[in-house]
Amino acid sequence: MTRQNYTFTSESVSEGHPDKVCDRISDAVLDAFLAEEPEARVAAETFATTNRVVIGGEVGLSDQDKLHDYMERIDEIARACIKDIGYEQEKFHHETVEITNLLHEQSAHIAQGVDAAADKDEGAGDQGIMFGYATTETEALMPAPIQYSHAILRRLAEVRKSGQEPTLGPDAKSQLSVVYDGGKPVGVSSIVLSTQHMDENMTSADVRAVIEPYIRETLPEGWITDATAWHVNPTGKFVIGGPDGDAGLTGRKIIVDTYGGAAPHGGGAFSGKDPTKVDRSAAYAARYLAKNVVAAGMSERCTIQLSYAIGVSEPLSIYADTHGTGDVAPADIEKAIRKVMCLTPRGIREKLQLNKPIYERTAAYGHFGRKPSADGGFSWERTDLVEDLKKAI
Repeated sequence: MTRQNYTFTSESVSEGHPDKVCDRISDAVLDAFLAEEPEARVAAETFATTNRVVIGGEVGLSDQDKLHDYMERIDEIARACIKDIGYEQEKFHHETVEITNLLHEQSAHIAQGVDAAADKDEGAGDQGIMFGYATTETEALMPAPIQYSHAILRRLAEVRKSGQEPTLGPDAKSQLSVVYDGGKPVGVSSIVLSTQHMDENMTSADVRAVIEPYIRETLPEGWITDATAWHVNPTGKFVIGGPDGDAGLTGRKIIVDTYGGAAPHGGGAFSGKDPTKVDRSAAYAARYLAKNVVAAGMSERCTIQLSYAIGVSEPLSIYADTHGTGDVAPADIEKAIRKVMCLTPRGIREKLQLNKPIYERTAAYGHFGRKPSADGGFSWERTDLVEDLKKAI
């Protein structure tokens, strides 16, 4: 019997968080290469600290001359990301930060396991396990704690960038403890919000006065009560933010990127990786499948696991779990999944149109629970497999 009454907590971090600055730069580099060549190979990692950004990893284009040209653009790409996020601090400014580009050509030993012979599908870029999850507790079919933690920070970023709230800085974190009654989210027992502020004289109470109206308008009506505990900038001043206050690194916020701890994570990060890397593409496919299972009414919750081996195209296993909330046997869902979608790396990329420069926008506020866009962004959030799944059962 699934537990029905409990409190569950998830956190999010803003686009100005040091780790998210790095995710953003890594994904912007990826987009630049994919815009040039849809089959480009990219595994970009970024490190940021006071007045310094270091970008390393592997990249590959079929035309080596173009590869050299794009290497020259890395500095420009990184500065544009930092500028858009909003960093103009003395010790982390988009114009003066020192940027070191250590990207190099992809390892031939990795490529040989991925590149396909003419008559074969390519193999997975690495071994690994990937999970996807969906639940009916929000319209986006996402867990409520992480969905609303993201929503709060997106809203604060909007009013910061519009100039409506000029005292807010780019770096912020949110955390919601959501109360469940009968298995449904009904309120929040505590709200934690830490945000950088530009006025050194602001107190925690001053910051709360700025951000509270936006939090209240973001959360469902009735979720905040007199019993809700507020912790706004609980350590006091938060003026020095971003990589000047704490070092950042690509791939350190994988739980923020996915389901806020409400579902398993295979361990692989997403940002900076082209879609031949199943850490990314198969995690998107698993979310796509889980969301369509739930959207089809087969269960209220669904977890999908996929597993791969480097150089092997077909998944080694497909696992489904409906957590006791469905009328369709998980084994039947597993069989249906194999019928409705090709889960080789190439099959996933073609179905979800992943060989496009659509990744920079994923770097903050979650890879899941977002609206699919006309240019192919967040294609894994579509629910266009519903009828196919029903027919396959």
